[in-house]
Amino acid sequence: MDAPADTPVVLLHGWAGSFRETWQSTGMDALLEDGGRSVIGVDLLGHGDEEKPHDPESYARLDEWLLRRLADAPPIVDAVGFSLGAMTLLRALVAQPSRFGRVVLAGIGNGMLEERSSDEGRKIIAALEGTGDSSDPSAQIFANYADAPGKDKLALTAVMKRPREAPLDAAVLATIPNQVLVVIGEKDFTHPADRLASCFPNGRLVELRNTDHFATPESFAFIDAVLEFLGAV
Repeated sequence: MDAPADTPVVLLHGWAGSFRETWQSTGMDALLEDGGRSVIGVDLLGHGDEEKPHDPESYARLDEWLLRRLADAPPIVDAVGFSLGAMTLLRALVAQPSRFGRVVLAGIGNGMLEERSSDEGRKIIAALEGTGDSSDPSAQIFANYADAPGKDKLALTAVMKRPREAPLDAAVLATIPNQVLVVIGEKDFTHPADRLASCFPNGRLVELRNTDHFATPESFAFIDAVLEFLGAV
């Protein structure tokens, strides 16, 4: 399913990010516009300039929130999501595939198809609340992001505490006709993503060499892959 060439591109950041920090700072929005594409920048609930509720239940269905947020956008949009933004975008795509043209999912992998342990989430939440093991570098990275100036740590913690969602059904993804590009770094903690990409009839996978999760949005290889996929070169 390809939308018209003048279809706007929605950009969705990850947890603790924002449109400004993730997409404007890397120049992705400007590069898309230089390639003839208009951009719709979205700050996810709890982030950037959006409302920041402290109740985890407020973040239970971010996909539904996104679809409401796009109510005034054209009927079909292309979209790029990273990490939490990609999780949100993927579930919105499952709910309403006709709402989207081409879709880029970055920083998520086969875990979207699996029942995952809650241990890692508990470690991150403990770090955010100051009760975790300060020697655990992976959890501490999240705490450091939430402590950065301008962040609402309580809101970001609530996002992490949101109700867990069931794994996605590969058979359902197999019915989605959209062109889907899955991009993941070889050193991303969500790697691999081969099964996720192969679920889509029109899906393909790009792996970024020597790239970890947080470096993905600023990777030149990622930016090049997105621009080519969206025809903005």
